[in-house]
Amino acid sequence: MVRCTIGLDFGTNSARALLVNVANGQEIATSVCNYAHGQEGIILDNQDPHLARQQPQDYLDAAAICAQQVMAKADSEVSPGDIIGIGVDTTGSTPLPLDQQGVPLAFSDEFKDHPAAMAWLWKDHTSHAEAEEITQLASTLRAKYLAKCGGKYSSEWFWSKVLHCLRTVPEVYDAAYTWVEIADWIPAVLAGITPPDAIKRSICAAGHKAMFNPAWNGYPDEEFLGQLDQKLIALRHTLSNKSYNIAEAAGNLTEQWAQELNLPAGIPVAVGAFDAHLGAVGSGIKPGVLVKIIGTSTCDMLVAPLDQNLPDIPGLCGVVPESILPGFFGLEAGQSAVGDIFNWFVNQVQPGGASNGSHQALTAGAERLTPGQSGLLGLDWHNGNRTVLVDQRLTGMLVGMTLATTPAEIYRALIESTAFGARVIVERFEEYGLKVDRVINCGGISAKNALLMQVYADVLGRPLEISRSNQTCALGAAIAAAVVAGNQAGGYADFDQAIEAMTAVQDQKFTPNSDHKKVYDRLYGLYKRLHDAFGVKGADGDLADVMKELLIIREQVNG
Repeated sequence: MVRCTIGLDFGTNSARALLVNVANGQEIATSVCNYAHGQEGIILDNQDPHLARQQPQDYLDAAAICAQQVMAKADSEVSPGDIIGIGVDTTGSTPLPLDQQGVPLAFSDEFKDHPAAMAWLWKDHTSHAEAEEITQLASTLRAKYLAKCGGKYSSEWFWSKVLHCLRTVPEVYDAAYTWVEIADWIPAVLAGITPPDAIKRSICAAGHKAMFNPAWNGYPDEEFLGQLDQKLIALRHTLSNKSYNIAEAAGNLTEQWAQELNLPAGIPVAVGAFDAHLGAVGSGIKPGVLVKIIGTSTCDMLVAPLDQNLPDIPGLCGVVPESILPGFFGLEAGQSAVGDIFNWFVNQVQPGGASNGSHQALTAGAERLTPGQSGLLGLDWHNGNRTVLVDQRLTGMLVGMTLATTPAEIYRALIESTAFGARVIVERFEEYGLKVDRVINCGGISAKNALLMQVYADVLGRPLEISRSNQTCALGAAIAAAVVAGNQAGGYADFDQAIEAMTAVQDQKFTPNSDHKKVYDRLYGLYKRLHDAFGVKGADGDLADVMKELLIIREQVNG
């Protein structure tokens, strides 16, 4: 008898459902539903490029559509009674204001069209000033808070967004009883848990984005928050001192949602987590394995045993117990834009027109080039720097352009810049004693763009593997559902068993080209100088030779 779980994956522009055979990880059916509101699902503001919000109703509508579609696609192969659990992953930090009944403010007549009452998407950077304020206060009053989140608080995270709402849209803040990550809200909705105080908040979201740590009894204390603003103290009273990992159930599927999703009522809904963390689970993460989730942005995930004496690592998005896997520290890093940079060049700059300026055409042109041939070097900060500088006010750069520079050369330089940014992250992990024995990649770009994968292998100087699944985030959510369902229901007792049975990598590996690596090592040295000169206060700012060194490399490569 087949036993299956469903992973619901709520991404930046769309949601998807994945129906998975628990016995072997076979992906039986998948469905994608775009969000209905905004531009590609995102509420934007032409007057503020940092604003990015989402209508929470889109999540619920997309969940129903996707789940119904995967069950229809499975047809006679799988019946509703074969489904033993549901898992959920979302973007984050994407907090949402709720009223005292647990209803999003965006569902009320008063605030239905107000962006501040909607979900504040992970890529919303309107709170950069508040993030700096939080960093400054913590550095003097609660240094331990900063130590566990890389030494600097980000505008992508929970408290900076909440504080920005309080400062700029007080009528919305005052109307809210609490704020909740959508990673926690969506499982609660499916399980019929409406009182805000009853929502199980995940250690994944709380630990990496909201300064939660069991070592100081949960979220930041009232004294600290009160010095930012006294109104934050009331919000702190709504936040539990306990958090939950993905081995636990948020609740059980209600009769109403069972009908909406065409699934049996009462099956467990796993505690939610962020897409990157469950993408790491779906890729087979374990100690020594770095999982790179490459999409519009990237996340780089590692785990280490809880009994390992880990140092505090500057620039990371957190070292959090059990945020990825139970029994392990979860370590998160990443880049604020990767695929978004390529999309910017294709869609905004539009080089070469529709026929010659597509991703496919530019990739083909870039493949004909060799490392260093263009004389170009870029900084991958078009949406700020997430790791290791944690500065969303940094911007992108391209050095070495001439009147002969082509769109394909720029496209390749953009790819290379993101590869150099990835190398900075790997070196930061290893600098602090965390070995990277394997690199497994997942996400749409890793599966679709062989050029990017080869460039990354050459820049990193190590083989790269790709997850078997093209839907690792949803697969990770389905794996969590299988563990929450447990052995008796046909699932698994722990994540070791579930990951072993349900994940694998593709046969293809990308191995470094030694000649290319030598050139990239030289270019990386120049990249690091630009990186530090523009991103690190007090760093050596003498860059007078950089453009000329790029020309020398270009001349040597071109013969």
